[in-house]
Amino acid sequence: MSRRCELTAKGPQVGHKVSHSNHKSKRRFLPNLCNVTLMSEALGRSVRLRISTNAIKSVDHNGGLDAFLLKANAATLSPRAVDLKRQIEKKLAAAS
Repeated sequence: MSRRCELTAKGPQVGHKVSHSNHKSKRRFLPNLCNVTLMSEALGRSVRLRISTNAIKSVDHNGGLDAFLLKANAATLSPRAVDLKRQIEKKLAAAS
């Protein structure tokens, strides 16, 4: 399983661990990923995603999973999230 957020595409970054004597050695900064179950109102079901805590805040700020996915660029989403976005757009188009 990759260490990448499914909604925001945040992944590991590389930097230095700096000792007291100022020696620098490589280290990885990993994103804070959580397994979360989010509810989709359009689909009427819950969806399990592995997303960063920053993405959880963004989803809440945008008004839920459906609103976040409709605003999101498909290039940054994971294949599962892109499929979910298509399902939501199809469901909303059929409803209107």
